[in-house]
Amino acid sequence: METAERLIRSTQQLLWERGYVGTSPKAIQAAAEAGQGSMYHHFSGKAELAKAAIERSGAELRAAVEEQFAGPGTATDRITRYLERDREVLKGCRIGRLTADPEVMADPVLRAPVADLFRWLRDRLAEIIAEGKRSGEYPDRLDPEQTAATIAAVLQGGYVLARAAADEEPFEQAVQGMIELLRGVAR
Repeated sequence: METAERLIRSTQQLLWERGYVGTSPKAIQAAAEAGQGSMYHHFSGKAELAKAAIERSGAELRAAVEEQFAGPGTATDRITRYLERDREVLKGCRIGRLTADPEVMADPVLRAPVADLFRWLRDRLAEIIAEGKRSGEYPDRLDPEQTAATIAAVLQGGYVLARAAADEEPFEQAVQGMIELLRGVAR
């Protein structure tokens, strides 16, 4: 693996574990087994490298989510696959955790890929819910955008509850509760 790739991968991991402030260039270099010169040869600094890492995490998350969404089945089946996919619950969401990082949220360049991912997720969920409405699975009164925002909020809130309790159970309860709500409105 080339140096730039190691730097991005290491930064992804460190941002997930420590956040932006807790991720020093020295820690990135050590994790990537790269020297300072190598880091600054590929990236102008920590912010540019963090942006590349956040964008990569977002792209990887999109691809993983799209696997569940693109598969066969009803809208509820597809959303259920997404909600139940394997996750490292107690570590939290790679992207969602960045919303609690004041340095990321204060920097429009670093915040943009975070906002873009969540916008894409809500839009994609809304598309699937709208498909469910068109097929007769969901009632006409169900608002796709509101429901999509609720699903995203339940998932991110589940991470918070699980991390606070140091137990995956609150996350699982939130996910199963959301699935039951979807099944309850499905015809």
